[in-house]
Amino acid sequence: MKLRFKKNPIFWIVAIISIVLDHLTKFWVVQNFQLEESLALWPGVFHFTYVTNTGAAFSLFSNGGVYWLRWLSLIVSLGLMGWAWFGPRFNRWEQLGYGLILGGALGNGIDRFVSGYVVDFLHFRLIDFPVFNVADVSINIGIICLLIATFFSEIPKRRSH
Repeated sequence: MKLRFKKNPIFWIVAIISIVLDHLTKFWVVQNFQLEESLALWPGVFHFTYVTNTGAAFSLFSNGGVYWLRWLSLIVSLGLMGWAWFGPRFNRWEQLGYGLILGGALGNGIDRFVSGYVVDFLHFRLIDFPVFNVADVSINIGIICLLIATFFSEIPKRRSH
């Protein structure tokens, strides 16, 4: 049997690294901060602030019970893994983008299934931005990579007959 991980190796590697970094940083925050505790890295601009989030990325939908988010992250994750496994070869930007999105979806999805909430701690206070985490960053950088793949990838030249 041919190993399918060889088809899109950057995708799998980036996804694993993203999940590991996300969970290591969340573990560090939970072990070293009290809930709602904040550490100013750049006072008034950027802080580590430990909060929990039952909503989506950047605390969207956090006021209501969003039980469905855990299932959405599972469906997105399984869909991306299936596509990388059975689908086409992705170019490097696509592998990077989809891998980051998978890592972020799994990172937060695991938290939602295990704890019912996600640990957030990255806080840009200068613009009063919602607190977020490494998984959220991964998803957003992944989207940027896919935009780059869409708008800046080489278009194959057609041969003239």
